[in-house]
Amino acid sequence: MLILGIETSCDETGVALYHSEQGLLAHALFSQVDMHADYGGVVPELASRDHVRKLLPLCDDILLSAGKTRADIEGIAYTAGPGLVGALMVGGSVAHALGFALGIPVLGVHHMEGHLLAPMLEPEPPAFPFVALLVSGGHTQLVLVKGIGEYSLLGESVDDAAGEAFDKTAKMLGLDYPGGPRVAALAEKGTPGRYRFPRPMTDRPGLDFSFSGLKTYTLNTVNQAKQSGGLDDQTRADIALAFESAAVDTLVIKCRRALEQTGSQRLVVAGGVSANRRLRSALDAMAAKLRAGVFYARPEFCTDNGAMIAYAGCQRLKAGQRDGDRILAVPRWPMDKLPPIGEPRAEGLVD
Repeated sequence: MLILGIETSCDETGVALYHSEQGLLAHALFSQVDMHADYGGVVPELASRDHVRKLLPLCDDILLSAGKTRADIEGIAYTAGPGLVGALMVGGSVAHALGFALGIPVLGVHHMEGHLLAPMLEPEPPAFPFVALLVSGGHTQLVLVKGIGEYSLLGESVDDAAGEAFDKTAKMLGLDYPGGPRVAALAEKGTPGRYRFPRPMTDRPGLDFSFSGLKTYTLNTVNQAKQSGGLDDQTRADIALAFESAAVDTLVIKCRRALEQTGSQRLVVAGGVSANRRLRSALDAMAAKLRAGVFYARPEFCTDNGAMIAYAGCQRLKAGQRDGDRILAVPRWPMDKLPPIGEPRAEGLVD
């Protein structure tokens, strides 16, 4: 079954072709980062308009590179949420229009399920069950995954997501958008041990996260440095390193607890922050002590992309799930509302 995947949840237009037997045939991504950088963050209206401009040409590009035509497509998967509602509507509208014209099934896919399943695109994918850390600009969650659609939430952020805290720290340090990679790059120049920031909610039981206090601690440190006239380049790098180390340690501590509490020997790490090198190194070291395996998507599939949507959609379309006549655009959509792969999806679950 040949599936066209469409991702337009935020500021990246991603498309891919995935075949149920042959695997990933082609994918393409257009990032709007340069456009939004002038505003210091994503402007929803500009994001939607750019998806309109880029989506169909990108679809034609991957069809050409794979040696396929629109007539070869047997199903379409698109991101239905969570995300920016206008951007979601662009992808959903194109998917349903193409599906209607070609007479093929269409399915709205949960964005975070796409991230969670992205490591399945790798040569050595994880086997079920596993614990998943979903860590991005909008989400920080620990999930017990027994199968596709069989998700139990173990813990989540009670305020800012980790990626959001990275972006806000970048602004405090005068770094451009997107903030996460820039904080990580600046931290490489930092002096270890000059600052030590708190590891929030690690001194109590449980698997929930909180990053707002860490963000405030960072802001106070920046302001104190400014008041003393000492916010030079080295101090900015030292603060970046202290923040990144605290965020990474917090995530690692919670992942270790999740593995120990569930008895799982497999950890999947997905989402934009999963590309962070310091986080990967710390998780690998932690898992080695527990004799557990850690699975990641390749860096290009950590951030938003069409390949993860095509894969997730393929699994559910093969099982007979599909949209009705409605375009789904769900800005907020709890992942535990998704049905197991073998059950029909009740559209009322996403109203």
